[in-house]
Amino acid sequence: MGNSPSSTSGERQALLPRAMPCLDPEDEVDHDGCFPPHGVRDLCPQNPHSKLPVYVTIHRIRRDVIAAIDDPYSLEQLRDPRMNLSVVRPLVDKLYELDDVSVVYCLLVNRVQFQREQSVQPHQQSVCSTRALLCELLANRILRRFHEDNTGAQGLLCLAHILVGSFDPFQGAPQEVIDQSDHQLHWTVKSRTGFMRKLPALEIAIISESKTFLSSSACQMVVRAIYEGRVIYTPTSFIDILPDHYKHKPVSLYNPRKAPILNQYRLIVPRTRNLIEIVHFIILLVLFMLVMKNRDPSKIGGVELIFIIYTFGLLLDMFATILEHGWDVYTQNLWSFLDITFSFVFSIYLILRLHGWRTDNLIACQQAMDVLAMGAPVLIPRLAFNLMSENMLFVSLRSMMRDFTILTVLAVWCFAGFLLSMTWLANGSHEPITISKWMLWVWFGLDGTGIQRSTEFHWLLGPILMVTFAFLGNTLFLTILVSMLSSTFANIVANANAEIQFRRAVLTLEGVKSDAIFAYPPPFNLIAVMILLPLKFVLTDRWFHKLNVFFVRIINAPILLIISLVERRTLWPTTKRPRDAEQLPLTPKTKVRPWDLSRQFSVHGDIQAVFDAEPPAEVESEIQRDDDLNHTTFEDAFNENFSPDVLNSSRRSSSNRRVNGKERRDSVAPFGGLMRHLSESITEEHEAASSHSRDCGKHNEEVKDRLHALEKTTLRIEKLLGKLCEDLDDELGMGKTNDAGSSRGEGSGDILTLEDLDQS
Repeated sequence: MGNSPSSTSGERQALLPRAMPCLDPEDEVDHDGCFPPHGVRDLCPQNPHSKLPVYVTIHRIRRDVIAAIDDPYSLEQLRDPRMNLSVVRPLVDKLYELDDVSVVYCLLVNRVQFQREQSVQPHQQSVCSTRALLCELLANRILRRFHEDNTGAQGLLCLAHILVGSFDPFQGAPQEVIDQSDHQLHWTVKSRTGFMRKLPALEIAIISESKTFLSSSACQMVVRAIYEGRVIYTPTSFIDILPDHYKHKPVSLYNPRKAPILNQYRLIVPRTRNLIEIVHFIILLVLFMLVMKNRDPSKIGGVELIFIIYTFGLLLDMFATILEHGWDVYTQNLWSFLDITFSFVFSIYLILRLHGWRTDNLIACQQAMDVLAMGAPVLIPRLAFNLMSENMLFVSLRSMMRDFTILTVLAVWCFAGFLLSMTWLANGSHEPITISKWMLWVWFGLDGTGIQRSTEFHWLLGPILMVTFAFLGNTLFLTILVSMLSSTFANIVANANAEIQFRRAVLTLEGVKSDAIFAYPPPFNLIAVMILLPLKFVLTDRWFHKLNVFFVRIINAPILLIISLVERRTLWPTTKRPRDAEQLPLTPKTKVRPWDLSRQFSVHGDIQAVFDAEPPAEVESEIQRDDDLNHTTFEDAFNENFSPDVLNSSRRSSSNRRVNGKERRDSVAPFGGLMRHLSESITEEHEAASSHSRDCGKHNEEVKDRLHALEKTTLRIEKLLGKLCEDLDDELGMGKTNDAGSSRGEGSGDILTLEDLDQS
């Protein structure tokens, strides 16, 4: 695979445009600082992957996976060397030889389909789960191969095309299939045509919760590059509140030194946007504290009015985020449930506040302020979720809250029958609210008033109902709840690295926005909707884009200037020598930061400082020369433990597995010749076992012959002993009349017989 030059060139043509490999991201950029350049007039660059047969590849993968997996396996069993050699490795080789960057996307699409079949086909649930795992494993292996064969800036761009390059599942399908699917699709999907109908592989991986795939080194390298703004692209959006797609940004590398100083597109970089959102939330929290400190139900003050308008702007931003990537992606965020809870609290507060202000009802206004006070338990933890989003406590808390909510809703639903029975037995003597309060106290073991007052419902049935509820609620429910939460927390901690990197990928994907509304900070986004949205239907796309860019740069001028200055110093290294893809996210540090106390007050600061700056070119050249001379040192040392034949075969196999001048190591056994040694070891063991069985057969024949001879000898001994016993019986029967000579004669005869016995 990839051994011939023709196959290598074909692979490169499928990955990137033909002229791209000769470009330098430090020099060949366009007016916006993008590499590869697409020109000033190229507003909507042509899709480089428009000729790929995505539809055919999806169904080819489905057929191969179904044919390969007929029994349920776990992920560990799929990674077993035997399964790898017989199933996984042949499929990886076959799919990678297609030279198709949409293979990873097609694999993840099949994973989503197998997961759906797992839920709707109970008789094949375990098999479909295994097929979904195999699709994720294949996508991970193929992405790793692309990562190994494409290094440096070109390799990063290649991986970015694979993960965030958008694909249409019906691309390359026959026309009759497209016509038939149009009648079956929902109107929301039909309304999305052209570029807006395509989705990237990264979003499919998040929807299918492919945490193993997302935690791989190649995927995380691209995710971090997108998060920091090294890789830019225009994502697809489900619904745009303020659409401005006059200029479409393809998947590109960004060079801030060649870009404009006030670049409005840098406002939607995930890292920058995350910092800006934290600042916006801190402002919201300060306004909330001021409103609750100086709350006056009788009138709406200036601070409260600013708080209402600012919160409206944040809620609009949250609503636009949901429309951007859909509900499934939004709910994967850590703090999504907190934002939804606060929006619910704020909506009730605003309704009561406006109702009390309109009717001049002071009680309703006071209730509104009381409801707003319920937002404090939501807003304060929300800031902790932002600042420590990768803490295991917050990562596990989100999943545990989901399980707790589901179990609580089911318990309340099931225990509602007890409330109705007690209400009917009370016959109006106690209100349902009072009975619910008693049941809640019994549920959590706070008070036993409900059990004591249960006789007032009925002298026999009342205590029976309340005690039964106490057993089921306080004992059974809480035991199940603790067990479920413990299991959830244990599973998350066991896969802590994958969980954290999965949340990082979700945060990155949500941070890349295409809607122009995100370039306006609250509350300016409200003004933009009221002014620019009507102009969208009046102005042309070009003039609307110019007007939108003008307003964005005017409002965010200080922020854009700071972003430009910081990124020009830290985003890309100044050196132009080639670097590996793994080194791209590293940022050189020229001096110690004032707040870096571990560096200033540590006697081991030199150990950290030696890695801050990249080594000079002459040092790396010297290391490279040494590596060229001794590049097989570790492999030779390993193979010498086996045999010289294995060493020669491993060198021949490694020379045949070069791709782009780079050796590919075995995915199971990273040392050359190990698989051959294992196979020879198995053959030798089999031959030794066969020879041992043949030796055992010969030995068994010899033992049988000896036993047969021993049996014959034993029979002869028995016959001689029987004859001797008969002679002794005859002697005893004759009495003592025999003389001594005859006795000696008989005795001498006996002695001769024994000698014969000894000879025999």
